[in-house]
Amino acid sequence: MKRTELDELTDAGTSALGLGEPLKALALLERAAEIDATPTVRSSLAYCMARERGQIRTGRKICEELIESDPENFFHHLNLGRILLLEGNRRSAIKAFRAAIEQTPHPQVIEELTKLGVRKTQVISFLHRDNPLNKYLGLLRGRLRGRNIDKEQDRAEDR
Repeated sequence: MKRTELDELTDAGTSALGLGEPLKALALLERAAEIDATPTVRSSLAYCMARERGQIRTGRKICEELIESDPENFFHHLNLGRILLLEGNRRSAIKAFRAAIEQTPHPQVIEELTKLGVRKTQVISFLHRDNPLNKYLGLLRGRLRGRNIDKEQDRAEDR
């Protein structure tokens, strides 16, 4: 009985998070944590607490501990990235989202990265992004990559 209730509360809480309803998710996940504080429940609850209660340090600490114990779970990386965004640490959040995508390319992670509008890396890293050399080399790189893709498609069609 308790296990099915826990699963229902966890599923409802994580889906509420996915729908952008963190307050509802917070209430559901707190009830789930009373039954059994599984890693998924703790990770999601950490994000909800950071967002709704402003307990950013606590949420970040919980997610980092969970990542240490279970680095293969993309959900911990996703929630850590969201907490880092709340903290204003965009660069670290992007790293956390990329780590999540390496584990599982989940739609929520892709959505978070899309919202951020992640740029490609600079061609010459020690020059500023606005430097004309970086700008035009980046454009050239994009065109060359496009040509390589076209050539590969032509070869595939010829076979």
